[in-house]
Amino acid sequence: MFDELSNYITDSSQRDNFCRAITNQLVNFSFEKIFSQKFDFFSTIFEYLIKDYNKDGGGKYAEYYTPHAVSKIMASILVDEPVSNVTCYDPSAGSGTLLMNLAHAIGEDRCTIYSQDISQKSSSMLRLNLILNNLVHSIQNIIQGNTILLPYHKAGNSLMTFDYVVSNPPFKLDFSDYVADLDTNKNHDRFFAGIPNVPNKDKDKMAIYLLFIQHIMFSLSAKGKAAIVVPTGFITAQSGIERKIREKLVEEKMLRGVVSMPSNIFATTGTNVSILFLDKANTKGDIVLMDASKLGTKVKEGKNQKTLLSPDEEQLIIYTFNEHKAVEDFTVVVSYEQIKEKNYSFSAGQYFDVKIEYTDITPEEFTAKMNNYQKNLVSLFAESHTLEEEIKKQLGGLKYE
Repeated sequence: MFDELSNYITDSSQRDNFCRAITNQLVNFSFEKIFSQKFDFFSTIFEYLIKDYNKDGGGKYAEYYTPHAVSKIMASILVDEPVSNVTCYDPSAGSGTLLMNLAHAIGEDRCTIYSQDISQKSSSMLRLNLILNNLVHSIQNIIQGNTILLPYHKAGNSLMTFDYVVSNPPFKLDFSDYVADLDTNKNHDRFFAGIPNVPNKDKDKMAIYLLFIQHIMFSLSAKGKAAIVVPTGFITAQSGIERKIREKLVEEKMLRGVVSMPSNIFATTGTNVSILFLDKANTKGDIVLMDASKLGTKVKEGKNQKTLLSPDEEQLIIYTFNEHKAVEDFTVVVSYEQIKEKNYSFSAGQYFDVKIEYTDITPEEFTAKMNNYQKNLVSLFAESHTLEEEIKKQLGGLKYE
């Protein structure tokens, strides 16, 4: 991280000591006497410092941080009971907001972090984030590279599997240069649902997130859990790779639930997003589908409109989901069989009861209403006939010149 600064140290043997001295200042600098929640404080400061980093730096890969509210919801739902000695992974880590929230929910001393990201800038930022959050022991696992083409973390000749996976992958990206290399026998199991088409004109609109979902499913341990940010359109698409992925999640009984978030929860994109929760141990079903789209307060952030969730709304989502509560027009709790019956839809709204209000009326009131409807229909039919005649008359007067 400090290579460029250390180049100014003329005695090359002292460059490591110089960098170590800077790092020690970061580690030893603490606000804990003032702020009781050091993690939340550092996260807020970190987001503030980097919020314009990619925009002003002209980042090629559109790095953007995940809002802290979304990260907190993902981590709090994933870690609903104490665990220890677990592995945490993000295949598109960026600066590590999701991993930091996950590690904090587990306990920084009870987990090991693994990541990969195509951006060197983001990987450097993530290493700094590890220093700020007592996760120095995982720095060597932060890898810069192309996860989809060349996944780094392996156990022998096979890819590593992880206990917890979090990801906010890029939704669309030009991956056309690598598609041929992906279509090999060694990738058929990993990308079981197929490789997205590369649009002829707008190559940068290839739905790359579908590869990340498949990679994450392949990277889960026997009792692994995952939370993935996806475009909301994914949860209802009736054909293609999206449908094949959803079918496998149901058939292999590894779906835990979905939370559909409010619009503009990300200020940098107008795409509606949902959070997909996986759990390979969720074989009994009891799947929670939540429509949280009506929550939040809309605010202006520069030229963009953003939706902010209050702490109470964050807690409502977390509590309702983890308690498997069915709440009218908010959540449903369904089985795998019910999802099959609904054509593998993961949208909560398609499972809500349709409410029809009935009003008792007397026979006389019924007759009066029917007579009124008939009079209105006679009047409308007469008006329609008049219009027909007028249209014929106008057409008859048209002449070719």
